[in-house]
Amino acid sequence: MHDLRFVVESDTAQIDHLIINRMGLVYLIETKSYSGNLQINDYGEFTVDYDGERFGIPSPIEQSKRHERILMKLMQRLGLGGRIGELEYNHVVLLHPKATIKRPDSKLFDSSMVIKADQFPSWHDSFIQETIGLGALLKGMVNMRSLDTIKEWGEKLMRHHRPADLTSLPDFMKTAVEQKPERRSAKEPSVQTNSGPAPTVLTTTPASEIGTMHPLAKKLVCVTCGTKISFAAGKFCWNNSKRFSGLQYCRVHQTDKTID
Repeated sequence: MHDLRFVVESDTAQIDHLIINRMGLVYLIETKSYSGNLQINDYGEFTVDYDGERFGIPSPIEQSKRHERILMKLMQRLGLGGRIGELEYNHVVLLHPKATIKRPDSKLFDSSMVIKADQFPSWHDSFIQETIGLGALLKGMVNMRSLDTIKEWGEKLMRHHRPADLTSLPDFMKTAVEQKPERRSAKEPSVQTNSGPAPTVLTTTPASEIGTMHPLAKKLVCVTCGTKISFAAGKFCWNNSKRFSGLQYCRVHQTDKTID
């Protein structure tokens, strides 16, 4: 399951990817768009390089652990669990395949769950071999569920998804007028996203005001390609508002961004 947002007792969890297998293993996966240099120190503190500048960022591992506590509460309320004991929750942080990772000594801080996205299959194989002992295997066999049961669990969880914008409608519920893209004048530059024509920025708008007027301003979405970006990437753009006119861009489009 992807892009889940749960609210339990006023606590919110936004989970990028969630995997539940038949043996009761749960994987919470955080995806980060760091394509530069990531460093983790001996205390589990994260910093990242952007254009030669270093920024401290929240720990995605701790973020995922907070999500676990909220997800666990929700699953307990829904009666989703193992026949014996609790489900096994595991955390993975996926980075851009081109990112570089500087790690601390594993004896000081375990960062083995922070990997590049293309390494996930091999990481999972190693994880199973190294962490699933005989006791866990026997417990998993007792907790074994059918595929239909796991599917029901997923459907129950998805019914509790709470989008951040409760007024937004999925495309199939929008009227034909709402789905029809607006006609642009010849003076309006278009901004393309993955979902089709995106909001436009008038060339007559002062650059100092664009950041507050653009519909995607201050959101963790690149206004050029529509992909999700990290908080650090957005913060870098907002801190350099003169260069990016108050908007935010992914790492690729930060390098060549100017607003005509």
